[in-house]
Amino acid sequence: MIEFEQLASPSQLPPPQLPGSGESQNGYEGSRADRRARRRLAIVAIAAVFGLLGGILGASVAQDLNFGVFGESPESTTQITSAPVVVASGDDLVGETAISKVAERLANSVVTISTVVDDDSGGGRAVGTGVVLTSDGEILTNAHVVEDAAEVVVRFAGETEPREARVLASDPGNDLALIKVNATGLIAATFAKPGSVRIGDTVVAIGYALALDGGPTVTSGIVSALKRTIETDSGALNSLIQTDAAISSGNSGGPLVNLKGEVVGINTAVARGDFDSAANNIGFSISVDEVLIVIEQLRDQAKGVERIEGFLGVGLAAREDGGQGAIITNVQPGSPADKAGILVDDVVLAVDGEPIDGQAGLVAAIRDAAPGQTVKIQIFREGKRLVFEATLIARSK
Repeated sequence: MIEFEQLASPSQLPPPQLPGSGESQNGYEGSRADRRARRRLAIVAIAAVFGLLGGILGASVAQDLNFGVFGESPESTTQITSAPVVVASGDDLVGETAISKVAERLANSVVTISTVVDDDSGGGRAVGTGVVLTSDGEILTNAHVVEDAAEVVVRFAGETEPREARVLASDPGNDLALIKVNATGLIAATFAKPGSVRIGDTVVAIGYALALDGGPTVTSGIVSALKRTIETDSGALNSLIQTDAAISSGNSGGPLVNLKGEVVGINTAVARGDFDSAANNIGFSISVDEVLIVIEQLRDQAKGVERIEGFLGVGLAAREDGGQGAIITNVQPGSPADKAGILVDDVVLAVDGEPIDGQAGLVAAIRDAAPGQTVKIQIFREGKRLVFEATLIARSK
């Protein structure tokens, strides 16, 4: 009533004509008390009218709603409850993406590898991934996937039973291993041309992440960086591809491929954060440039050829000033480094044109070189860049 009175004040309404009010036909007359009484009666009357109108309108709306929702009109009910679900015809093949084509192409060339581990910790089971190299059963994987394995089995896509496999050769330093199953007619993966990978290239990681049932996991990303070097439990790994494609446990040994379906790397490790740092979507793959070299070394090793690593004869330390390279802390007398003229406190920047980002990078570069091989070592000394040639010798066991 108060709001209504404020919205339609008496000064805006004609004087009500009520019987027995004491008013004349000519206007507003009578005492102030009479006028107040007439005003209250007018407000009550107006409110009653609006209340009556509201009730009529409310009943009408409710009736309409009841008829529309609960009424017996078949036509109305059909319109609300039986609208068809829209389903694509599939003729345009929108879902046939480049990544789905890559996954389909590699489906028969990627296998799951299961091992029974027998080590000092009591053993157990492990699962990784492998890539088919040849139609007659050669398969490439990570060395750490088959490390200490007493039993190795492989299962192909679409098969329910595993096949026994044997380890032909393993290179823990480069984290690659060659295994073999007795088979013919397998579909071998295609490897990319060395040097063809570029930063920013779209790549796809394929592997049996977390040993989940139902086939390999497919993730995509880009090449984030090239020629990375990291230190692992097995040693230093160099010439790595860094990618933001998700790589998880079980992906080890699986391929990183380009949009042509060509293998550009073998997935090997991921960066993990700790209390002091965060790591997101940082995975590493052994580049095809390195993989193709090591495959031939593994094949030679499988034939009985002993693998001998190169030796330079220096001690190393990491730079702590934010600069690139590794610091020479010791040079063994008579070693290849000594004969080449390398000195203590020299900073090694590159070997054969490959940048050295730390002491692990130099260790890996020399390890991968063969005894008798001459390498060019770029040194930073007293503000100058110098190049020395060193002929490596065999590392003693």
